Amino acid sequence: MTTATAETLQPGRETAPDVAALADLLVNLQPGRRVTVAPMDWDAYEYLLAVRDESGRRGVRLTYDRGSLELMPTTNLHERLKKILALLIEAWLAETGADYLPSGGLTIRRKDLQRGFEPDECYYVQNWRKVAGLRELDFTTDPPPDLTVEAEVTRPVDSRLPVFAAFRIPEVWRYDGERVTVLLLGPDGTYQSAAASRAIPNFPFADAPRFLTLAESVEVSFAAIDRQFRAWVRSLPATPTT
Repeated sequence: MTTATAETLQPGRETAPDVAALADLLVNLQPGRRVTVAPMDWDAYEYLLAVRDESGRRGVRLTYDRGSLELMPTTNLHERLKKILALLIEAWLAETGADYLPSGGLTIRRKDLQRGFEPDECYYVQNWRKVAGLRELDFTTDPPPDLTVEAEVTRPVDSRLPVFAAFRIPEVWRYDGERVTVLLLGPDGTYQSAAASRAIPNFPFADAPRFLTLAESVEVSFAAIDRQFRAWVRSLPATPTT
Protein backbone atom coordinates (compact mmCIF):
# COMPACT_ATOMS: atom_id res chain seq x y z
CA MET A 1 0.00 0.00 0.00
CA THR A 2 1.18 3.53 -0.72
CA THR A 3 1.47 6.33 1.80
CA ALA A 4 -0.03 9.78 1.39
CA THR A 5 2.15 12.86 1.76
CA ALA A 6 0.91 14.72 4.83
CA GLU A 7 0.99 18.47 5.26
CA THR A 8 -0.25 20.48 8.25
CA LEU A 9 -1.37 24.07 7.87
CA GLN A 10 -1.46 25.97 11.16
CA PRO A 11 -2.25 29.65 10.62
CA GLY A 12 -1.71 30.37 14.29
CA ARG A 13 -3.65 29.86 17.49
CA GLU A 14 -5.69 33.06 17.05
CA THR A 15 -5.76 33.24 13.26
CA ALA A 16 -8.47 31.67 11.12
CA PRO A 17 -7.28 30.08 7.87
CA ASP A 18 -8.08 31.68 4.53
CA VAL A 19 -11.19 29.69 3.65
CA ALA A 20 -11.22 30.85 0.03
CA ALA A 21 -7.64 29.64 -0.39
CA LEU A 22 -8.55 26.33 1.23
CA ALA A 23 -11.49 25.96 -1.14
CA ASP A 24 -9.12 26.41 -4.08
CA LEU A 25 -6.70 23.92 -2.51
CA LEU A 26 -9.51 21.40 -2.04
CA VAL A 27 -10.65 21.64 -5.67
CA ASN A 28 -7.11 21.09 -6.94
CA LEU A 29 -5.79 18.63 -4.35
CA GLN A 30 -4.27 15.57 -6.01
CA PRO A 31 -4.26 11.94 -4.82
CA GLY A 32 -1.26 11.13 -2.67
CA ARG A 33 -1.37 14.42 -0.78
CA ARG A 34 -3.07 14.75 2.61
CA VAL A 35 -3.59 18.15 4.25
CA THR A 36 -4.57 18.88 7.85
CA VAL A 37 -5.76 22.38 8.75
CA ALA A 38 -6.07 23.77 12.29
CA PRO A 39 -7.71 25.72 13.75
CA MET A 40 -10.87 25.38 11.67
CA ASP A 41 -14.38 26.32 12.82
CA TRP A 42 -17.57 24.40 12.08
CA ASP A 43 -18.98 26.91 9.60
CA ALA A 44 -15.81 26.76 7.51
CA TYR A 45 -15.97 22.95 7.55
CA GLU A 46 -19.55 23.00 6.25
CA TYR A 47 -18.63 25.59 3.61
CA LEU A 48 -15.81 23.38 2.35
CA LEU A 49 -18.16 20.39 2.23
CA ALA A 50 -20.45 22.42 -0.03
CA VAL A 51 -17.54 23.52 -2.23
CA ARG A 52 -16.36 19.94 -2.52
CA ASP A 53 -19.78 18.67 -3.56
CA GLU A 54 -20.51 21.52 -5.98
CA SER A 55 -17.11 21.16 -7.65
CA GLY A 56 -17.56 17.44 -8.26
CA ARG A 57 -14.65 16.49 -5.99
CA ARG A 58 -16.49 13.86 -3.93
CA GLY A 59 -13.27 11.86 -4.09
CA VAL A 60 -11.79 14.25 -1.50
CA ARG A 61 -12.67 13.03 1.98
CA LEU A 62 -13.12 15.57 4.77
CA THR A 63 -12.69 14.53 8.40
CA TYR A 64 -13.43 17.13 11.07
CA ASP A 65 -12.45 16.63 14.69
CA ARG A 66 -13.07 19.50 17.11
CA GLY A 67 -11.28 22.24 15.20
CA SER A 68 -8.97 20.13 13.05
CA LEU A 69 -9.85 19.37 9.41
CA GLU A 70 -8.20 16.75 7.24
CA LEU A 71 -8.50 16.84 3.44
CA MET A 72 -7.55 13.69 1.58
CA PRO A 73 -8.25 12.68 -2.03
CA THR A 74 -8.79 8.99 -2.69
CA THR A 75 -6.85 7.07 -5.31
CA ASN A 76 -8.14 4.93 -8.16
CA LEU A 77 -6.89 1.77 -6.40
CA HIS A 78 -8.59 2.81 -3.17
CA GLU A 79 -11.93 3.33 -4.90
CA ARG A 80 -11.65 -0.01 -6.67
CA LEU A 81 -10.76 -1.92 -3.50
CA LYS A 82 -13.52 -0.43 -1.40
CA LYS A 83 -16.10 -1.10 -4.12
CA ILE A 84 -15.01 -4.73 -4.43
CA LEU A 85 -15.20 -5.16 -0.66
CA ALA A 86 -18.67 -3.59 -0.81
CA LEU A 87 -19.56 -6.01 -3.60
CA LEU A 88 -18.52 -8.99 -1.44
CA ILE A 89 -20.52 -7.72 1.53
CA GLU A 90 -23.64 -7.04 -0.51
CA ALA A 91 -23.42 -10.29 -2.45
CA TRP A 92 -22.96 -12.26 0.77
CA LEU A 93 -25.96 -10.61 2.41
CA ALA A 94 -28.11 -11.16 -0.67
CA GLU A 95 -27.05 -14.77 -1.17
CA THR A 96 -27.56 -15.67 2.49
CA GLY A 97 -31.00 -14.06 2.70
CA ALA A 98 -30.16 -11.14 4.98
CA ASP A 99 -31.68 -7.64 4.80
CA TYR A 100 -29.64 -4.43 4.78
CA LEU A 101 -29.48 -0.87 3.52
CA PRO A 102 -26.26 0.57 2.07
CA SER A 103 -25.41 4.21 2.77
CA GLY A 104 -22.13 4.41 0.84
CA GLY A 105 -19.79 7.22 1.81
CA LEU A 106 -22.38 9.67 3.08
CA THR A 107 -21.22 12.56 5.27
CA ILE A 108 -21.84 11.76 8.93
CA ARG A 109 -21.62 14.93 11.01
CA ARG A 110 -22.96 16.53 14.18
CA LYS A 111 -22.35 20.11 15.21
CA ASP A 112 -22.93 19.32 18.89
CA LEU A 113 -20.09 16.77 18.74
CA GLN A 114 -17.95 19.06 16.56
CA ARG A 115 -17.07 16.06 14.45
CA GLY A 116 -17.74 14.80 10.96
CA PHE A 117 -16.42 12.10 8.64
CA GLU A 118 -17.12 10.06 5.52
CA PRO A 119 -16.63 6.29 5.59
CA ASP A 120 -15.52 4.40 2.52
CA GLU A 121 -18.74 2.40 2.77
CA CYS A 122 -21.33 1.97 5.50
CA TYR A 123 -24.32 -0.26 6.13
CA TYR A 124 -27.45 -0.58 8.19
CA VAL A 125 -28.03 -4.27 8.94
CA GLN A 126 -29.67 -4.65 12.35
CA ASN A 127 -31.17 -1.14 12.19
CA TRP A 128 -32.16 -0.97 8.54
CA ARG A 129 -35.88 -0.61 9.28
CA LYS A 130 -35.21 2.51 11.35
CA VAL A 131 -33.79 4.40 8.37
CA ALA A 132 -35.57 2.75 5.43
CA GLY A 133 -37.18 5.33 3.15
CA LEU A 134 -35.54 8.37 4.76
CA ARG A 135 -34.21 10.94 2.29
CA GLU A 136 -31.86 12.45 4.86
CA LEU A 137 -30.48 11.22 8.17
CA ASP A 138 -30.26 13.30 11.33
CA PHE A 139 -27.55 11.73 13.45
CA THR A 140 -28.78 13.50 16.58
CA THR A 141 -31.89 11.28 16.43
CA ASP A 142 -31.31 8.56 13.81
CA PRO A 143 -29.03 5.61 14.60
CA PRO A 144 -25.50 5.53 13.18
CA PRO A 145 -24.64 2.85 10.62
CA ASP A 146 -24.19 -0.61 12.08
CA LEU A 147 -21.00 -1.10 10.08
CA THR A 148 -18.42 1.08 8.36
CA VAL A 149 -15.80 -0.30 5.98
CA GLU A 150 -12.37 1.23 5.36
CA ALA A 151 -9.78 0.33 2.71
CA GLU A 152 -6.34 1.34 3.99
CA VAL A 153 -4.57 2.19 0.76
CA THR A 154 -2.83 5.47 1.56
CA ARG A 155 -3.09 5.56 5.35
CA PRO A 156 -4.33 3.48 8.30
CA VAL A 157 -7.71 4.29 9.80
CA ASP A 158 -6.37 4.59 13.38
CA SER A 159 -6.41 8.40 13.56
CA ARG A 160 -10.11 8.46 12.67
CA LEU A 161 -11.27 5.80 15.12
CA PRO A 162 -11.96 8.35 17.92
CA VAL A 163 -14.24 10.21 15.49
CA PHE A 164 -16.10 6.99 14.66
CA ALA A 165 -16.39 6.23 18.38
CA ALA A 166 -17.91 9.65 19.08
CA PHE A 167 -20.81 8.66 16.81
CA ARG A 168 -21.05 5.24 18.48
CA ILE A 169 -20.37 3.34 15.26
CA PRO A 170 -20.62 -0.23 16.62
CA GLU A 171 -18.28 -1.90 14.14
CA VAL A 172 -15.48 -1.04 11.70
CA TRP A 173 -13.90 -3.31 9.10
CA ARG A 174 -10.44 -2.42 7.84
CA TYR A 175 -8.76 -3.93 4.79
CA ASP A 176 -4.99 -3.40 4.73
CA GLY A 177 -4.27 -5.12 1.42
CA GLU A 178 -3.80 -8.54 2.98
CA ARG A 179 -6.73 -9.20 5.29
CA VAL A 180 -9.99 -7.77 6.59
CA THR A 181 -9.92 -7.06 10.32
CA VAL A 182 -12.97 -6.50 12.53
CA LEU A 183 -12.97 -3.78 15.19
CA LEU A 184 -15.80 -3.64 17.73
CA LEU A 185 -16.64 -0.63 19.89
CA GLY A 186 -16.30 -1.45 23.57
CA PRO A 187 -18.03 0.04 26.63
CA ASP A 188 -14.98 2.26 27.21
CA GLY A 189 -15.47 3.96 23.84
CA THR A 190 -12.46 2.39 22.13
CA TYR A 191 -12.23 -0.19 19.35
CA GLN A 192 -10.74 -3.61 19.88
CA SER A 193 -9.95 -6.34 17.35
CA ALA A 194 -12.43 -9.20 17.29
CA ALA A 195 -12.50 -12.64 15.75
CA ALA A 196 -16.02 -12.27 14.36
CA SER A 197 -18.44 -9.61 13.21
CA ARG A 198 -21.61 -8.71 15.08
CA ALA A 199 -23.20 -7.02 12.08
CA ILE A 200 -22.59 -9.93 9.69
CA PRO A 201 -21.66 -12.87 11.95
CA ASN A 202 -20.79 -15.48 9.31
CA PHE A 203 -18.99 -13.35 6.74
CA PRO A 204 -16.10 -15.41 5.23
CA PHE A 205 -13.15 -13.26 6.30
CA ALA A 206 -10.61 -15.98 5.58
CA ASP A 207 -11.74 -16.28 1.95
CA ALA A 208 -12.45 -12.63 1.14
CA PRO A 209 -8.81 -11.59 0.42
CA ARG A 210 -8.47 -13.93 -2.57
CA PHE A 211 -11.36 -12.13 -4.22
CA LEU A 212 -10.10 -8.71 -3.18
CA THR A 213 -6.69 -9.35 -4.78
CA LEU A 214 -8.48 -9.59 -8.14
CA ALA A 215 -8.86 -5.80 -7.94
CA GLU A 216 -5.38 -5.45 -9.46
CA SER A 217 -5.91 -8.02 -12.20
CA VAL A 218 -5.81 -6.77 -15.80
CA GLU A 219 -7.90 -9.72 -16.93
CA VAL A 220 -10.81 -9.84 -14.47
CA SER A 221 -13.70 -7.40 -14.55
CA PHE A 222 -15.79 -6.18 -11.63
CA ALA A 223 -18.74 -8.23 -12.88
CA ALA A 224 -16.56 -11.34 -13.13
CA ILE A 225 -15.52 -10.97 -9.49
CA ASP A 226 -19.18 -10.70 -8.54
CA ARG A 227 -20.02 -13.85 -10.49
CA GLN A 228 -17.08 -15.79 -9.07
CA PHE A 229 -17.90 -14.84 -5.49
CA ARG A 230 -21.60 -15.62 -5.81
CA ALA A 231 -20.82 -18.98 -7.41
CA TRP A 232 -18.45 -19.77 -4.55
CA VAL A 233 -21.07 -18.81 -1.93
CA ARG A 234 -23.66 -21.02 -3.63
CA SER A 235 -21.20 -23.93 -3.64
CA LEU A 236 -20.83 -23.93 0.13
CA PRO A 237 -22.16 -27.11 1.74
CA ALA A 238 -24.73 -25.29 3.85
CA THR A 239 -26.30 -21.86 3.40
CA PRO A 240 -24.92 -19.59 6.15
CA THR A 241 -27.36 -17.58 8.23
CA THR A 242 -26.92 -14.05 9.60
